[in-house]
Amino acid sequence: MSPDRDYGRRDVLRAGGIVLGGSLLSGSSTAADGDESTTLTLLSYNDIQTAAAEDKNFPRLVTLIEQRRAAADGPVVVVGGGDEVGPHALSPISQWRAPVDVLNEVNPDADVIGNHEFDYGLDPVSEVTSDSEFPWLATNLVDSDTGEAFDGTESVRIVERGGVSVGIIGLVDEGATSGKTNIDFGEEGLTVEDYTKTGPAEAKRLKEEEGVDVVVALAHTGIDDAEDLAEADADDDIDIVVVGDDEQFYPPEEIDGSIVSEAQARAAYLSEIELTVEDGGVTSWDGELIEVTDDIEKDSTASDIITDYRAEVSLDSPVVESETALDATFSSNYHRETNYGNLITDAMRERADADVAITNSGGIRSDSVYGPGEITGGDIFNTLPFPNTLVTLELTGEELIEALASQIVTLESDTGQNLGEEVSQQTSGVRFEWVPHDDADELVRDVYVGGEPLAPDDTYEVAVNSFMANGGSGYPFEDKPVIEDTDELLVTLVVDYLRERETVAPRVEGRMQRVDRDLPDASVTIDGNGKVVTQYDAPADVSSVAEDTVAVWTPDGEHSDAEKVVFDEDDESLVVRVDDGDLAEIIGDADDGDEVPLELYAEYESSEFDHVYFERSRLNADVEAVVRRRGRDRVAPAGR
Repeated sequence: MSPDRDYGRRDVLRAGGIVLGGSLLSGSSTAADGDESTTLTLLSYNDIQTAAAEDKNFPRLVTLIEQRRAAADGPVVVVGGGDEVGPHALSPISQWRAPVDVLNEVNPDADVIGNHEFDYGLDPVSEVTSDSEFPWLATNLVDSDTGEAFDGTESVRIVERGGVSVGIIGLVDEGATSGKTNIDFGEEGLTVEDYTKTGPAEAKRLKEEEGVDVVVALAHTGIDDAEDLAEADADDDIDIVVVGDDEQFYPPEEIDGSIVSEAQARAAYLSEIELTVEDGGVTSWDGELIEVTDDIEKDSTASDIITDYRAEVSLDSPVVESETALDATFSSNYHRETNYGNLITDAMRERADADVAITNSGGIRSDSVYGPGEITGGDIFNTLPFPNTLVTLELTGEELIEALASQIVTLESDTGQNLGEEVSQQTSGVRFEWVPHDDADELVRDVYVGGEPLAPDDTYEVAVNSFMANGGSGYPFEDKPVIEDTDELLVTLVVDYLRERETVAPRVEGRMQRVDRDLPDASVTIDGNGKVVTQYDAPADVSSVAEDTVAVWTPDGEHSDAEKVVFDEDDESLVVRVDDGDLAEIIGDADDGDEVPLELYAEYESSEFDHVYFERSRLNADVEAVVRRRGRDRVAPAGR
């Protein structure tokens, strides 16, 4: 959501059940009975994740919470939106303990079990809750036999404060449980109930049977599903929905009678909502997101907890110097090849001595950029915080294609319309084109392994992480033969890989090439002299071509930029000129008479595709190059 979202004060009045001046949030008991009202302040955070292991924003958030508690004009309730105990740099070492120790200092009234609370498995959740001095709620994730909260969690928590009774429930959806963990909840005897049914029903029970004045739903569902929850709450029994999971900047906003808010993630913001409670109901509210800035003093206890844990594993020691900025941002790693994704998968492939390495984009965390300059162990642990180990599988070429295609998000899909098309993985040893459209004949095509065309029936050794090997992120790996299942953490093998090098300078090499439309094939001759010119009939949706994006690529990842590009919109033709000497250089040691497959890529403005993430659409042409090393110099003829 946009940071400039309007969030002014909303005042409402009730008259005979009719709302005047806006949606009224319901109440049913006797809070602040009489003429006086009570101002109840709700403070919330969510998705602490990687911030839990950094002596930066998290200790500042602790201070900010105490400051806002002290400044409140009435009782205060503090809650979390889930995904607090992972992933973070200390996850592989001390697991949930650092964030729980800090949160115990905050002393929240409740938090909700999110998908990352399961990072350490199902059974350890009871240890997380045991170490916590506050309750973890899972209202709709219940024991299949009893319908009660599963081990260590609670269904609801009622907080009595300053004459106001607040009922708190915790909700998750399928996407934040089965969709993001490797746990078979049904097999484990747990049921994920429909949050849009359980949530409103429990809110109504709390108001009618328990007599609470305010109901707060901690919804680890993401904003879209939280809005669905508000819509499903037909009687407006849920007053506030505190959201986690999709990490959006979402200042408090009234949606279908409920106030919905999400404080982004990683302790960057604190949500503050003030409710005026009178005669057992909410009559007005005000809210905002407060940024956690560097000028906020760190809470010394929280800071000491984090630095002590970090010192145990020397996270602040440098491991390598990077000449380039390492891109660990979510948007980059989900949508395209990154230099950091290449570094990680190169390390995996080298350690496993495999043909190919793949890692899921969701396994690369922190949403940050590191370097250029000194890279510490903590930086690497921040980006690879899960306790995933290295596993090597045996796949046929056909199975490898199926695995790569399983991650492609098309532009026309619901996710694609919201976030844009995604490749959703990083790779080493394999190059391919991905076509992110529902009408594509193949989502993944032109696959090369080790510089050679993939053979569908051949077998390949493929290094992955243990989460993927068990079917995580939708990879079809659960029944595939395992060559080696190590106990080596992915993060430690990457650290070891870097320590062996004084400097690194990973780059983007064209391992995963996005294609929206095809140009006709072309044939050229390369002899190292003159110019190579090709001409193409352009697709009807091309309105202009970005000349500085046109290049010819080899299967080995080398490329030559076009010298001249001419697009004629009336004639629907595209002419590309490349220096013959440059092409001869990038094809390397090809012999006279060899045929070298090349690929031309060009970005263009499309009259058909409306991209969300990418700036432009992308064209592709297969170019067959014949090498002439001897005899009379020749300039390649145009191919149309």
